[in-house]
Amino acid sequence: MKIKEVVAALERFAPLPLQEGFDNAGLQLGLTEAWDVSGALLCLDVTEAVLDEAIRKGCNLIVSHHPLIFHKLAHISGGNMVERIVMRAIEHHVAIVSMHTNMDNARGGVNFKIAEKMGLTDVDFFVRKEGADAGSGVMGTLPAPMAADAFVSMVKERFGVACVMANQLLNRPITRVAICGGAGSFLLDDAVRAGADAFVTGEMHYHDFFDHEQQIQICVIGHYQSEQFTNEIFRDIIERECPGVRCCMTETHTNPIVYL
Repeated sequence: MKIKEVVAALERFAPLPLQEGFDNAGLQLGLTEAWDVSGALLCLDVTEAVLDEAIRKGCNLIVSHHPLIFHKLAHISGGNMVERIVMRAIEHHVAIVSMHTNMDNARGGVNFKIAEKMGLTDVDFFVRKEGADAGSGVMGTLPAPMAADAFVSMVKERFGVACVMANQLLNRPITRVAICGGAGSFLLDDAVRAGADAFVTGEMHYHDFFDHEQQIQICVIGHYQSEQFTNEIFRDIIERECPGVRCCMTETHTNPIVYL
């Protein structure tokens, strides 16, 4: 099977037009029409260690969530991590494709996976994209109402986080939960208007925590932590649409943030 067939399957699930205007999702490098796929390494971030892992495991395709090439490259001389990865990936004939905000916005994408990990039901978009079955965030219902402290503890356990950045704990039960993987502060007011009791995201600005006391329970769990299960979406798509293609979930931990 050609690499282009794997890329096409991913893009059928999360079409590139769903990406935000600032994004650079899709093919990053590689000759997808010419190369047969020897294996796909699935990851959140493309780092030098991830590329080493792909080469070691005989995978000539890397599927990442975050794009390797996000900003224009003025030159490629090995002066930073992105340039070194581009040079070495070309040398070893490794193609790289990234499914970023198009996978965030797709039905069944990143936010639906986060909801699944929390056991939410009746999950659907609470901010929709015009003209498509897609949206920026999802909301669902807990199996049973939870006290705020129990909810925060559950989130910590499900996502393996060392700590949760939260505002004042709600003094009412939490039932409806809004979600945005990664940096989701732009959806906080929409979550309030949609009637969410809690909002779970990966990043939020300091000033966003003000003026929401007893209005909504904010839970910020870290960018990497919120999106860490995206690999499972890639795996399921490829195994379903491209039978026989070997999928390897990365064993490389790429979160650059250390909690001390």
